[in-house]
Amino acid sequence: MSMVGKGGGNFYILAMAAAGISMHYAASTSQLTMLFTSVAALLVFHKHKKLDWKLALIIDPPTDIMAFVGGYVAGGFSGNAMKIIFSVLLVLVSLFMFLPVKERGIKKANRFGYWKRTFGNHRYVVNLWLAIPITASVGFFAGMIGISGGTFKIPLMVLACGVPIEIAVGTSSAMVAVTALMGLMGHSLSGHFNPLLSFPIAGIALIGGIMGSRLAVKSKPQNLKSIFTIINLISATLMLLSVVIQ
Repeated sequence: MSMVGKGGGNFYILAMAAAGISMHYAASTSQLTMLFTSVAALLVFHKHKKLDWKLALIIDPPTDIMAFVGGYVAGGFSGNAMKIIFSVLLVLVSLFMFLPVKERGIKKANRFGYWKRTFGNHRYVVNLWLAIPITASVGFFAGMIGISGGTFKIPLMVLACGVPIEIAVGTSSAMVAVTALMGLMGHSLSGHFNPLLSFPIAGIALIGGIMGSRLAVKSKPQNLKSIFTIINLISATLMLLSVVIQ
């Protein structure tokens, strides 16, 4: 998941649910795991000048605030309700993966709410009217169920803001890290965090995060799109089945 700028929370959640861990503790463990792996990834992307910090600082704060809120209110939902929300979002993630993500310029730089941005040799225009509401909504549900929201943010940056794909992937890693931290804080305050469970899992995933981010700067993440989409749909189906047969 570090290779394509995503936190991988959907896979962590499914694996832990299949192992019998409650959705609330699985969500907080997933947030810690994504925090570890995303920090490792962002350091690599920053080193290779693939991370636009100013872009992240502008569009990510609404995500982080709502991730904290989502993590905190998750305690008011039953485990089955969280599984259903997880499954629905996973299907939406899969649909987003089918979008033709192509770099394109946006010619609205002189209008209010459109931020003209230069990063290295790249120039793009960020549609704040679209980016901020979407990232806030993504943050709420990401914080609640323990996913990263990176799959929504990357198409948003590329399709709505004209950000080059490789910059969007690197920038997403930084946003995933902060979103995961805020979601983890919300879950911890609601009493759903088990360090004895979370830290060993996060440590193992960290190794994969380091390896994946190093491979990402040398490979094309589009090659993983079909596999990622199919596994997402399978994960959503398995999660719904766990609710039905419970």
